[in-house]
Amino acid sequence: MSEKIKRLIQLIIFIGIGVFFVWLSVRNLEASDIQSIKESASQVRKGNSWFFLLLSSLFIVLAHVFRGLRSVLLLEPLNYKVRKSSSIYAVFVAYFANLAIPRIGEILRCTFLQHHEKVPFQKSIGTIVTERALDLIIFLLLFVIAILINQNAFSDIIIDREQGVSLGMRFESMMQSLLFSYKIYIFLLVTILLIVIIYLTRKQWRKIPFLIKIKNFGYGIWQGLISIKDLKHPFYFILYTFLIWFSFYLSTYACFFAFDFLSHLGPVAALSVLGFGTLGFVIAQGGLGAAPLIIAATLVLYNVDYNGGLAAGWINWALQTVTVIVAGLLSLLLASLSKKKTDEEYKTN
Repeated sequence: MSEKIKRLIQLIIFIGIGVFFVWLSVRNLEASDIQSIKESASQVRKGNSWFFLLLSSLFIVLAHVFRGLRSVLLLEPLNYKVRKSSSIYAVFVAYFANLAIPRIGEILRCTFLQHHEKVPFQKSIGTIVTERALDLIIFLLLFVIAILINQNAFSDIIIDREQGVSLGMRFESMMQSLLFSYKIYIFLLVTILLIVIIYLTRKQWRKIPFLIKIKNFGYGIWQGLISIKDLKHPFYFILYTFLIWFSFYLSTYACFFAFDFLSHLGPVAALSVLGFGTLGFVIAQGGLGAAPLIIAATLVLYNVDYNGGLAAGWINWALQTVTVIVAGLLSLLLASLSKKKTDEEYKTN
């Protein structure tokens, strides 16, 4: 199968996932619900709403600027001194490209640096693995924090209105049933046997191409993470990483003030939306469908009407998407006007 066909299939799958989540978020909406969403969305035309949306957009831009600055630090141990402006342009171009084709942005980012900064492709791709690994860990940490701070809200969700049964009550009932069920012990026994069999046949498993890829991927992430110890400016690396995610957090929080029905929510709610909402951008192409749905579901935990939350989710998604598109196009323009230099001019001493 050619590379073009693979990319086409990948694109169809990612867009398909996004379309599925769009359908999932609107499948049960009635005319009154749609009207409610329109009324909620119309609030952005009132008062200072546009100011807070622009402020939210600014924080998105800052997050990617810090990402570009962090990238410069990762290339220094490889003896390449990259212009900060070029690194920032490369980040915006990458995220802009990812909106069209999944994961093509990483390739374009490396190609961009090779073309403008004379950094070999294989050198920059290694630093991107490091960035992705670190950001994945931070995202998982935020996701776990979001779960922990909302565990009571999850437990109070009513899943059977007629009998007044909450999610927490149903979970407790299920756990009690499992403890006295022979099925759970059979499951545990089978699991232990499978672990033993896998251990005894581990040499054969190591020859399977798919598992080899997983192993190499994990090893690449690990190597990328431990390479941080070789940084010349570790403090700034940690600082930029913090500022990236703090900017995304401020972007989320600023967006709350664009809506009357969200302006009363505090910093904890913004952290929850960031922790859960980021998942939408991971599982669907550009967050299409998934991000608004997850944001709406998260806001429900804070007693926000689902329709209002869905409107806010779609506006938040549109804001991020438009910001990336505009910044990406502007970066392409500015990069085309910037001067390219020779290899030696980018070598560090």
